[in-house]
Amino acid sequence: MIHQNLLFGIFKPSPSSSIIREVERLRDTGLALTAYFYFDFKDPNKQQVSGFLASIVSQLSAKSHACYDILSALYSEYDAGSRRPGEDALMDCFVNMLKIEGRPTVYIIMDSIDECPSSSGVVTPRVRVLQLVEKLVSLQLANVRICAVSRPEVDIRASLESLALHTVSLHDKDGQKEDISDYVRSVIYSPRNMRNWRVKDKEMVISTLCKKANGM
Repeated sequence: MIHQNLLFGIFKPSPSSSIIREVERLRDTGLALTAYFYFDFKDPNKQQVSGFLASIVSQLSAKSHACYDILSALYSEYDAGSRRPGEDALMDCFVNMLKIEGRPTVYIIMDSIDECPSSSGVVTPRVRVLQLVEKLVSLQLANVRICAVSRPEVDIRASLESLALHTVSLHDKDGQKEDISDYVRSVIYSPRNMRNWRVKDKEMVISTLCKKANGM
């Protein structure tokens, strides 16, 4: 089935650290290879497919001799790094790593896809990333697991929910809202923050921020 290897998570703040700890536990027992990428709105290089692919193939090659050999071959093909491989070459390298037989399950965590821009160019960086996820899922690789984490943006949900074996949404759960409220309250009532504000004003700020957070 095309849905077999994608978990789509709708969270903010992201629980990716918990996911990472779990897959690292599997990695430490020799049952998994792991790679993590955070799409950072503050860094244009971390909002692009090319940035994702370059990071992931580097991580996998550092953890697997077979993956290292594949990346080394690409490095040699591009004149020992004097030429930069394009996205297609990086994608081929990545897919070849995923297709290695006899290796542990590979866990790919894609955190904060929503931070990829969605309003620049005919094909936006976000669309490119979503197309990449769709392509990876379509390969139907039995030993590959992909976790895609995002805010509940309409375009992202429309693209990924139909592909996912599991979809987990926390943004509208009471526990998530309570965690946000507790965090905001701790900041507002910190001795170093707003110490001269009236309690009434502090409570109004907490209430307003939590309502506008919408679980995020």
